[in-house]
Amino acid sequence: MTATAWETAAATTLEDHTSETLARRLRAHLQALAALRLPITYQEAAKALLVSPPNTIHQVAEALEQIMAEDAAADRPFISAMVISRMRGGLPAPGFFDCAARLGRFAGDATCVDADAWAYHEVEINAAFTFWGPPNGVLPE
Repeated sequence: MTATAWETAAATTLEDHTSETLARRLRAHLQALAALRLPITYQEAAKALLVSPPNTIHQVAEALEQIMAEDAAADRPFISAMVISRMRGGLPAPGFFDCAARLGRFAGDATCVDADAWAYHEVEINAAFTFWGPPNGVLPE
């Protein structure tokens, strides 16, 4: 029984490390894209970072939520707003809005594609582009 408990703890530690590594890699990728003012889909993020199955989109979503918590703690715009869902017409998935609400930065309904969600997302993505974009506002050639 002791060996099983140790193996479970070791697996959890390894998984946590992998999640933290994915979040760091994802943040770096998004920062590079912010200079170009380019949003990406969850699938494009998973492919760009070579996320291994199973549950590649879920892994990306968890990393995005970790990034959002870091950004909220540092009072930065949510760089995670750059990751959008094709199925929601260019808005992030409901988990983005749920997480923003848990962090005290969104008061609307996370499941609705409504004016509140669009307005909130527009503010967040533009703030992220400005914060992480080129310092003089000039896009690279």
